Amino acid sequence: MENYRLKIEECAETIKGKIKEAPKVAFVLGTGLGKLVDEMSDKLVFPYADLPYFPKSTVVGHAGQLVFGKLKGKDVVMLQGRFHFYEGYSMKEVVFPIYVLKALGVETLILTNACGGVNKDYEPGDIVLINDFINMVWINPLIGINDEKLGPRFPDMSEPYSFDLIKKVKALDPSLHEGIYAHFSGPYYETKAEIRAAKVMGADLVGMSTVPETIAANHAGLKVLAFAVVTNMATGIQKVKHDHHRVVEMANQAAIKLETILLQLIEVL
Repeated sequence: MENYRLKIEECAETIKGKIKEAPKVAFVLGTGLGKLVDEMSDKLVFPYADLPYFPKSTVVGHAGQLVFGKLKGKDVVMLQGRFHFYEGYSMKEVVFPIYVLKALGVETLILTNACGGVNKDYEPGDIVLINDFINMVWINPLIGINDEKLGPRFPDMSEPYSFDLIKKVKALDPSLHEGIYAHFSGPYYETKAEIRAAKVMGADLVGMSTVPETIAANHAGLKVLAFAVVTNMATGIQKVKHDHHRVVEMANQAAIKLETILLQLIEVL
């Protein structure tokens, strides 16, 4: 575990030597949602391949780079593409960038994703504020020996997504839904039976990301906010078979609305 922390510190030091300002706010941009980077000024781009110990993004719709710059005059950093358990990475590899962000001085983490809708009040194109999660993968990045320098052995999860940040967003757009996100490993789209089970457990959304990052960020003491873009309805609700290219297309369409919200949000953080 000490070796893991040393890798985090080495990666963070590599970046610190090349940036002018340490950002307090970080974004993780999910499938089809990477265009927010275009709104940044004074950009400094680090391809993941150039960063020590960083995983490499393999998913269509993920550019695979860390971008520093200014958004509405504020220093931010964006992960343009994330890592998933289904890509073959360990959970600790999936969340490695979150601990690097913490080591760089980040205090607030804003997560975005493209996901499936379980709640029939939703429809493709809707943006949902995630207010809780269900970990259907059953393993998580904190399993193993804990390093107290990274976070506590038993982190509290009574507020995985900041109530204060959710309140700020709802003040900007009261029409936004709130919902519970169920994390499945993927990479296959869930079965009808799995969706029925998730619905019984209280899930409004299903997806293959976000939860490991949420757990690690809470462990590290970051304030977390998460937006889900409903790109399709879940299996058994949607009438056609799933297609990743259609998911990316819908995410691209919904990204315009989400970007508007995020640009308003950064001004009040």
